Amino acid sequence: MRPVPPEFEEFVRHRRAGLVATATLLLGDQGRAEDAVQETLVRVAERWEQATRDGTPGGYAHTALVRRCIDTRRWWQRRPEWSVEHLPEIPCPTGDVDRSLLLRAALLRLTPHQRAVVVLRYLDDLTEVRTAEVLGCSPSTVKSQTRVALQRLRELAPELSDLVPTGGPS
Repeated sequence: MRPVPPEFEEFVRHRRAGLVATATLLLGDQGRAEDAVQETLVRVAERWEQATRDGTPGGYAHTALVRRCIDTRRWWQRRPEWSVEHLPEIPCPTGDVDRSLLLRAALLRLTPHQRAVVVLRYLDDLTEVRTAEVLGCSPSTVKSQTRVALQRLRELAPELSDLVPTGGPS
């Protein structure tokens, strides 16, 4: 492997924590999230010139990470030994443990794409267009997946209605 440019090391110092937070929400497991981030950073380092071509290595890394997490979740869901009960807690924005458990269980019952849309739109605060770019789909797909995911979250955890937006994405 080629030597890593100093810009990449600086990029990792500034962006790693945010990437791990996103991956943890997508995967529901800190250890798996850190593995996914590490694999993504190796990929970004190998393709650093490509990642910096348009001046946004963060966007390249974010896209690669989200796609890696979706693939990991799909693989994971095909294995019966990995169920929701085996996954660790996902922190709830309110800090309430009971609500955190409800949020964890509800998020983990969404499809990988629905979960990715919710995390990217509401927790990473991406626009519909940017979310579509990250997921490799159209903005209309993001809108429909968001609508379905939010409805599903309201059904799975009505107690969290104050955390789940009632309208479409903003």
